[in-house]
Amino acid sequence: MTSTRPFARLLFAAALSAIAVLMPMRPAHANDYSDVWITQGEGGWGVSILQWGNTMFASFFVYGPDSKPTWYVAVMSWDGVSKYSGTLYAERGTYFALPWVPSDQIETVAGTALFQPSALNNFQGQLIYTVNNGASVITVQKAVERLTVVSVPLAGTYFGGQSGAYSGCTTSANNTTYFDHYKLVVTQTSTTASLNFQFTSNLTCTISGTVSQNGQLYSLNAASYLCSNQLDTTAFVSDLKITAQGIEGVLIAPNVGGACREDARFSAVRN
Repeated sequence: MTSTRPFARLLFAAALSAIAVLMPMRPAHANDYSDVWITQGEGGWGVSILQWGNTMFASFFVYGPDSKPTWYVAVMSWDGVSKYSGTLYAERGTYFALPWVPSDQIETVAGTALFQPSALNNFQGQLIYTVNNGASVITVQKAVERLTVVSVPLAGTYFGGQSGAYSGCTTSANNTTYFDHYKLVVTQTSTTASLNFQFTSNLTCTISGTVSQNGQLYSLNAASYLCSNQLDTTAFVSDLKITAQGIEGVLIAPNVGGACREDARFSAVRN
């Protein structure tokens, strides 16, 4: 591990590990599925999801038996295991060209809704909803994915922090957590992206490779992961996205030396 592990980070992490035993474990961060979700090849309908912690509000723009636009909404809650589920509502209200009349709003329970994210990534999932249609119940099940509307520029200079952990190490003492501060310079082409981390410890690391976009999220699969301490390995970056203030993402490096795996989350504000 002397030549392939970020040595400056190891020293910092070792210092933190002594403190960590005195502190409670922090809860895992929830994934954010806020986006527009569609079924590939079925244009004209979809579901817009807004998420607050463990609660989702979903707006369905679908079509009724008469092929005319039909409006449903759902409030779904995380079950703590694998899915969000809740009640589906049908909505009616004042014609949009007229002044709003509160008494025109009619909200009725229409059925149920369920969203199950993929276990493999954060840009695919299963949508199942039921609609009570008189004496019958209609069940719709769709494979859905995030809708990509336009390319979102990632390039820029950022300043932030990275929180991570090493696990599976041959030397058990190296199984530890760390936290780093850095300057991050991101460059981007139509098909590639490069993330250059300049840590305050004077360590520099660059992750670069082919980039793919799914809705708001970018990912780099099997990207080059090179550091100034001779680390030369492969990393995967997922959930890379622009935020209101900067950028954030998730890093996984299956082997950073000594059989260690690195898992980290990073976030930074734009300069």
